[in-house]
Amino acid sequence: MKKILYAASEARPYGGAGGLADVAGSYPRALKSKGVDCRIVMPLYKMPDELRKSMTFVTSFDVWLSWRKQHCEIFEAESGGVTYYFINNMHYFKRNELYGEPDEAERFAFFSLAVLVMLPLIDFKPDIIHANDWHTALIPVYRHVFYADNEFYSDIKTVLTIHNISFQGNCDLGILSSVFGLPYGAKNLVEHEGRINLLKGGIETANAFTTVSPYYAKEIAGDSETREYDFGRGLTWFIKDREYKLKGILNGLDKDKDPKTDKNIFKNYGVKDFQAGKRENKLKLYERLLEEEQNRNYTLALDKTPDVPLIAIVTRIDSQQKGCQIILDAVHDIDGGLLDGEDAQFIILGTAPNGDGKGKSMEDAFKEAAYTYKGKMSAVIAYSQELAQKIYAASDIFLVPSLYEPCGLTQMIALKYGSVPVVRETGGLKDTVKDNQNGDGNGFTFKEYSGYALKSAVRRAMDSYKNTDEWNKLIKRAMACDFDWTKSSADEYIKLYESL
Repeated sequence: MKKILYAASEARPYGGAGGLADVAGSYPRALKSKGVDCRIVMPLYKMPDELRKSMTFVTSFDVWLSWRKQHCEIFEAESGGVTYYFINNMHYFKRNELYGEPDEAERFAFFSLAVLVMLPLIDFKPDIIHANDWHTALIPVYRHVFYADNEFYSDIKTVLTIHNISFQGNCDLGILSSVFGLPYGAKNLVEHEGRINLLKGGIETANAFTTVSPYYAKEIAGDSETREYDFGRGLTWFIKDREYKLKGILNGLDKDKDPKTDKNIFKNYGVKDFQAGKRENKLKLYERLLEEEQNRNYTLALDKTPDVPLIAIVTRIDSQQKGCQIILDAVHDIDGGLLDGEDAQFIILGTAPNGDGKGKSMEDAFKEAAYTYKGKMSAVIAYSQELAQKIYAASDIFLVPSLYEPCGLTQMIALKYGSVPVVRETGGLKDTVKDNQNGDGNGFTFKEYSGYALKSAVRRAMDSYKNTDEWNKLIKRAMACDFDWTKSSADEYIKLYESL
C-alpha cells in the first residue's frame, strides 16, 4: 500500500479559510477509498473544544529554525476515516486568524521543518510527501538541502501542488539564514528576481509539481491561447523550463455536495424531480432573504417571481481575480444593464478579504445596485456556507466570470445542483464547462474579460431559459456531470505517485 503524507496549511474540518481546506478535507478520503494510506498534517490552530477533545498526544521534540529553538508537540485525530497529524506550537499558531500575520513566512517555515523532523518519531513513513502552495513549499527545499543524504529520508519523494500561483511567499533575501536557516549555497534554489520566492524553491526541489486543472497548467507555463495576462505571475519562463515535471490534474468534489442529500437546502431533489425541487428551494429562499433583510437592516429581499430566472454568484468579493468589477459593469452598462428591461433576478453572496480596500468598496457598490434594482437584485455581504448551498439549489444561472481561475469549485457545485454556469474561458472553468452553442454543452462561456462579454453570455443563457424543453435538457446534462474525486482525479494522482 502506498503511503502519502498530505501537508497543508488548512484542512476541513479542523481549520479553513478557502478552497484549499475543502480539497485537503476531501481528497485524502478519496485516496483512502482506493487503498492508499493517505494522512494529513496541518498546524494546530485555535478550534472548537469538541474538535480538540478528539485529539490524542503523540510525541514532542525541539525544532531548530536558524538560531531559534522552538518546542513542538504532535497530536493525532481521525475524521472521515483519515488520520490527521497536528503540529502544535503556541507561539506560531495560537492566533486569532489563520493568515495575515507579519511573521507569516517564519510560521510556515517552522511548520515545514517540523513535518520533516517528526517523521522518524511517529509510526508512519510516507513514500510521498505532498505539499501544497507556498506555505509548505519549504518541505521539498529542506528535504533537498538537509536530508537528501539521510538514510531515513533518501527514498521519500516530494510533490508540490499550486492551488493559486498569485501567492508565492516572497520575502527579503536578507532573511535566508536568519529566518529560514538555509545556507548561502541554497540561495539559488529560492531566489527569484533578487528576493526569496518560496514557491519557486518548492518547484525547483520537488520531484514533481502540479496545478489544479490541466488548462491552468498550460496558462502558468505560457502555453495557453491567452497572452494578455501573466498567468505565471512572474514565474512563467521558470515554469516553462521545468514543464517536464508539471502536470495539471483537476480538483474533485466532495461526495456531500449533492442536492439529493444536502441537509443545508430547503428541499432535496435529483435529476428526475429537479423542476419541483428547484422551485421549492427558490420560494423558500425568497422567505429567507426577507428574514435576512430584517436582521441586517439593508435591502436584500427579492420579489416573489419564481418563474423568472434567478442569476447567482457565490464568491470572494475581491478587486483582482473573481470578476466582480465586470459584474458591476454588466449591471450598470450604459447601453442597457443586465437587469434593465429583463425578467430576471440576481443574487450575490460574499465578502471582501481583509485588507482589500477596493474589494470593500465593491461590497458597497453591490449594496447600492441592490437598492437601485430593489426586488430584482440582492447583495448578501456575508460568508455563509449554509446560505451558499441554498443559493445553489434555488438559482437557475450561476456566474463565474473570473479573470483567472486555477480550478474553481463553485461551477462544479452549480452543475451538480442544476444551476447552469456562465463562465469565462480560463483555467479549470474552461476544463469543466462546455458552451451550449451547438445544443450539447453544460453551460455558457465567454472569452473577453469585460462586462459586455459577460452580459452577452448571460443573455444567451436567459434566451435558452425561455425554451423550457431546451432548458430542461441542458439542466439534465449539467446535473449528469460528475466531478467526484474517485472518478478520475484521484487515479491521476496515484499514477503520478507511482511514476516517482
